[in-house]
Amino acid sequence: MFFEYPEILWLEFLPLLLILHYIYLEWRQRAPHLRVSILTPWMESGRTAFSVLRHLPFALRILALSTIILAIARPRSSGQMERVDSEGIDIMLTMDVSTSMLARDFTPDRLSAAKDIAIEFIAQRPYDRIGIVVFAGESFTQCPMTTDRATLINLMKEVQTDLIEDGTAIGNGLATAVARMKDSDAKSRVVILLTDGVNNSGEITPQMAAQIAKTYGVRVYTIGVGAEGVAPYPVMTPWGVDIQKVKVEIDEELLRTIAEETGGKYFRATDNTKLMEIYSEINKMEKVRTTVDSFPVYKELFSRYAVIALAALLLEFLLRVFIFRRLP
Repeated sequence: MFFEYPEILWLEFLPLLLILHYIYLEWRQRAPHLRVSILTPWMESGRTAFSVLRHLPFALRILALSTIILAIARPRSSGQMERVDSEGIDIMLTMDVSTSMLARDFTPDRLSAAKDIAIEFIAQRPYDRIGIVVFAGESFTQCPMTTDRATLINLMKEVQTDLIEDGTAIGNGLATAVARMKDSDAKSRVVILLTDGVNNSGEITPQMAAQIAKTYGVRVYTIGVGAEGVAPYPVMTPWGVDIQKVKVEIDEELLRTIAEETGGKYFRATDNTKLMEIYSEINKMEKVRTTVDSFPVYKELFSRYAVIALAALLLEFLLRVFIFRRLP
């Protein structure tokens, strides 16, 4: 057995201090005295059970405090070992963060919907290494590949449209994602590229980026997001934000070519539900099983100490109320 937070065990000095304080108070209470002519009645009476048991409520309280401290220190055991199967996949989520992603044909907008659904996707892949690349007029790595789900999700939540220069550099975004995983030894390497526009900037063309991905064996799933025809888009005017209809332009042919060239697949998402279904389909398609080495299975032991503390406090309460009741 070991403790997750052993520094908390220093608090076990508190019960010791309380015991010393209790002993001191008992000694103080014995200080008053009374002179009598004969000691025979007191010598014959001896120590009664009540005089001994009156200390029991205090002992129960000390027991409760000690076990509560032990429970907070989070005792655990790791005697068991287990082998599990994991997915063994490296995934780079590559997301368009150009201002067009603020269009409101998704709820509440394209970018927010893409982030929320990507977070759900991350939660469903507990054993894979996942990273985040964002792109607009240029690209950068928001989060390198990691298995730290908490950090990954927090960094995904921080993705927004004003991080970098506006534009749509699909080639740069894909090339950055491939560069992050080209040296990976995972059995499967995947890029999920999501965009709502047409490539109009960047030093690397999408076709060149697709060839680079193919060279390194990276499979690319492309997702075009946007309603058919037109979509509501917030436009800043001198009188505030005005919602206007803008034409949805997605280079589906390019996205389809990138996917086919790398062995992936192209998807079109027109609303939140469709985007969620796409991620679910990718989740089912990318299953490469691999057995990882044994690792300890931790068992939490704090509950037994919590039960002991609760029982001690309850028993102390009953003793003070029904047996050792004091008159005011």
